[in-house]
Amino acid sequence: MRVVAKIGTSSLTDDVGVIDRAMIANICEQIARLRADGHEVVLVTSGAVSAGVSALGMKERPSDIRTLQALAAAGQSRLMEVYNAEFASHNLVAAQVLLVPHDFVDRTQYLHARDTLERLLELGCVPVVNENDAIANDEIRFGDNDHISALLSHLLKADVLILLTDIEGLYTSDPRSDASATLITDVFEGDPLMSVDAGASGSNRGSGGMASKLSAARIASWSGVRAVIASADIANVLTDIVAGAVAQTSSIGTTFHGSDRNLSARQLWVAFASEVSGRVHIDAGASQILVRGTVSLLPAGVTQADGDFEAGDTVEIISHDGVAIARGSASMSSAQVTQSIGRRSTELEDGFPQVVVHRDALVLLPR
Repeated sequence: MRVVAKIGTSSLTDDVGVIDRAMIANICEQIARLRADGHEVVLVTSGAVSAGVSALGMKERPSDIRTLQALAAAGQSRLMEVYNAEFASHNLVAAQVLLVPHDFVDRTQYLHARDTLERLLELGCVPVVNENDAIANDEIRFGDNDHISALLSHLLKADVLILLTDIEGLYTSDPRSDASATLITDVFEGDPLMSVDAGASGSNRGSGGMASKLSAARIASWSGVRAVIASADIANVLTDIVAGAVAQTSSIGTTFHGSDRNLSARQLWVAFASEVSGRVHIDAGASQILVRGTVSLLPAGVTQADGDFEAGDTVEIISHDGVAIARGSASMSSAQVTQSIGRRSTELEDGFPQVVVHRDALVLLPR
């Protein structure tokens, strides 16, 4: 099987940000066993910023972007030093891969990233992936590695995505504050996933939390990839989850079963990983047409535009009854949408964009 495994900062470092070498050794040993059994593994790791905090002797994680980027640069090399040593003890070569959102949105970069990762796997390396926090634009970044791992699972056509964290899985509510909370073992397509109280990050060392893992699991499942959220502290967690995926059983954490949707990487990004810059309201007729199948949104069906957005920004499409029914990458700016409201394409001036959102950049949201 092809496996994408992600481990978060809270599982990799202690309370002051010092890298937990024993945990990394354990993860690397499990990956070595998976490799020996013939599986391919891509590891997505957090922890660079936290390791930088520790390396520079800071007492707490700062919040300003310039310092965080500097800390990522200081911590990333120290993080990879540990991974290199631990994988080498199993005669495996770790290969650092740093990604940014542009690598998934731009078609050329998308193909280049895929080809590089495929070649690393062919050469027998273990790709160790992280967001390139040291140079990432704060306005155009993932913000957590859960989204990266989900998009990677789609990019590489993985069989299973494993999201390791400091909690056993997805609960009906936050188990830290609700004693009646119960573990959700299986989630299938159509289940009201977002109605569950996922909670925020349980640690001040990381950037994600259960909410981001839930979103990542949805991205993976929409790609047809089986996704599992589980605790990194469970013995043999990676090997047992992969064994369960091979046998099509669920015994650890929360398993999100893959759907039969066929979304492009761009559509997945628009649906789950991008920031919404505005909203486009449409009438009843356009709403009915849109939900029947993926078609382009034309100005004739638009009634209102909210927010200040440019072409290429992500917008939510709001039906006549006030429900967000889709997301898309706008082909018009908010000013152009407002200017063309209710007009047919034949009524628009030469050179004016003909569609508000093209069907290839539009994703219907579950209702």
